[in-house]
Amino acid sequence: MAKSKQMHENWKIRTLIEMVFDNIPYSDEVVAAQRKIESALHAEYDGQDSSKTADDMLEQYGSLQKLAALAGFSAEDAERWRSSGNALDSRPLKKELRRQHLRIWLTAAFCVFGMLQLFWLVYNLTAKPAAAAGNLLVLGVDLLIASFPFRKYLKTERAAADNQYDTDAYRLLRMRSDRYTKRLLNSIALLFAVVFVFIFSELSFYVFGNSKSAEFAENFFKNSIVIEIPVFLLIKNILCSRIYRNRIHLPARKKMRNHVSGITVFSTVYWFGVTAFTVLKSQTLTYPGNVFLIAGIVFALLVGLYNMTLRSRLAQQNLVINKPRIAVCTAAVTAVSGFSMLQRDTWYTQSYINSVPVVPHHAHEIAYDDATGIYTITASTDDFRILHLTDIHIGGSLYSFRKDLKALKACYAEIAYTKPDLVIVTGDLCFPLGIMSLSLNNTAPVGQFAAFMRNTGIPWAFTYGNHDTETLASANQQELNDVYRSLSYRTSGNLLYPYVQPDIMGRNNQLIELRNKDGSLNTGLFLIDSNAYTGEGINIYDYIHDDQVDWYADHVRRMAQEAGKTVNSFCFFHIPLQEYKTATELYLAGSEEVQYYFGENPGDHGGITNDLVCCSDYPSKLFDTALELGSTTGFFCGHDHYNNASIAYKGIRLTYGMSIDYLAMPGIEKETRQRGAELITIHPDSTWDLEQIPLSTIT
Repeated sequence: MAKSKQMHENWKIRTLIEMVFDNIPYSDEVVAAQRKIESALHAEYDGQDSSKTADDMLEQYGSLQKLAALAGFSAEDAERWRSSGNALDSRPLKKELRRQHLRIWLTAAFCVFGMLQLFWLVYNLTAKPAAAAGNLLVLGVDLLIASFPFRKYLKTERAAADNQYDTDAYRLLRMRSDRYTKRLLNSIALLFAVVFVFIFSELSFYVFGNSKSAEFAENFFKNSIVIEIPVFLLIKNILCSRIYRNRIHLPARKKMRNHVSGITVFSTVYWFGVTAFTVLKSQTLTYPGNVFLIAGIVFALLVGLYNMTLRSRLAQQNLVINKPRIAVCTAAVTAVSGFSMLQRDTWYTQSYINSVPVVPHHAHEIAYDDATGIYTITASTDDFRILHLTDIHIGGSLYSFRKDLKALKACYAEIAYTKPDLVIVTGDLCFPLGIMSLSLNNTAPVGQFAAFMRNTGIPWAFTYGNHDTETLASANQQELNDVYRSLSYRTSGNLLYPYVQPDIMGRNNQLIELRNKDGSLNTGLFLIDSNAYTGEGINIYDYIHDDQVDWYADHVRRMAQEAGKTVNSFCFFHIPLQEYKTATELYLAGSEEVQYYFGENPGDHGGITNDLVCCSDYPSKLFDTALELGSTTGFFCGHDHYNNASIAYKGIRLTYGMSIDYLAMPGIEKETRQRGAELITIHPDSTWDLEQIPLSTIT
């Protein structure tokens, strides 16, 4: 109760002083006088009835002369305080502050660059001594350049030490003082958080990932901007805060020192505690990085709580609500952090992938031709079995984790049941479409599926689909190609991705030659990129271009020349040809030109409603070329998810793969009859059988 009464009295006294001194220019002498007058007022009203209002105080001591006399000052002193002849107004002050801020930004930037050079110098002294001299020279030049704006900054501050300021200028300085006090304290907290999280994450790869010191150093400097930004902000805010303390001595030096020490100690203890907990529990935590994510959120909330409460003791006006700025900053932070999160490489399915056992299968001889990019599989058995999977649609995010897990388990069920010699995926392995998967990352799904297939031990190959590299995906076409090359046969032992590809339209146009035990050509497996979008609008699908078809025809003729006869072949791609639509329409119309084998199309005796056939608006000459050459007896595609019919048109079998998708199509997770795969069994005489394997029949 007594404390509350004292705070109320303090408020009335401070209000009185601020009102009387409202138009008095700021100076060190005035500040000292205000403190003495405040002490005199406390002595005057100490022990008096608390019912005395601020109006009563104002009536008794409502003039500068009366307050001055109460504290023992003369009328001449009061008149001297009132004099504003030498007081700066806000306009020249703002110009001076802008120049000072520019000097501070330059100084902070050069300091951060110098810090980076110092890191390199320390590293090179042990790893590359010859390069250390260059770092030392750059560091010296950097510090020399940084000294110019910093010296000018110091000279200006020394000259401003005894300035007087009019009311508007003083209010400007006080407002800026509050702002940079807040920024300085927050930048200290930010630096501690970033340093601990960054260094721990980098060291964890070095210590637990068995990285070499050179790899650690390279990765550290590559990502060092994460530390450079908070260091830059800290230097900038220290120097900016010094500007305002030098002019109006706010906040009080002792109070400021206590708050700086407090937030430094708190941040140190907090993050040491988080780090220690993570290290101690590292063996039992599935994702140790999530501990730091949660700790970061809690830390930000605690710093925000401090800003709203304890920091008010340093500020004249603790929080200024600027709604437009808050809205813009919130939107920017949400957009940047959201985009960053959507591009993160997450491995939430890793526990399951690690548990996947090898599927029993036959071992066949696999060879790769570096000149042509052709893989050759020489069968060790009479029959060769190919499992066709399509539209797996792995999102790779925490949001899609449950559905990703279902997709991988469905793939494993099909592989374990059929025990194939080769798996071919006809596109849309990834789904980096943020709306449904809440992920834009298309490297995590690739890495996950490659690891999954490596554990099964089954060789596999694939064609690209339209979703594998969306516009906003984290990796573009070339970058994803590099990822696949890094995971290919020489690394994994089972991904048949060519290191050399033909100079034609598309990506991963490849031929896998299947040979019998005696080495004779049995079947050519053409994996052709149907490409993605034309760029002419949303979902305007591309097609298999003429140069791709010419490449296909050249290899068909080459194989026929080698074998002395037409060699059977299959074509695998993602987006169906227009002939799929023509054949489907003929089949649904009851035409005898089409032979039905199995499966459903939309509109076929109650099939699930979807586009009849989702093909490109542009025709491809692949079908007509295949008819002319007489080699290809089967086309296999995906893309339509619900379409899974197999029909023959003009002697070529057109087969839609049963999709795996649990994620991309709305409501598809609950549907079952379209989900599964196809098993192609190729006999020594190149004849073949095709069997549909619905997932519902084997699980």
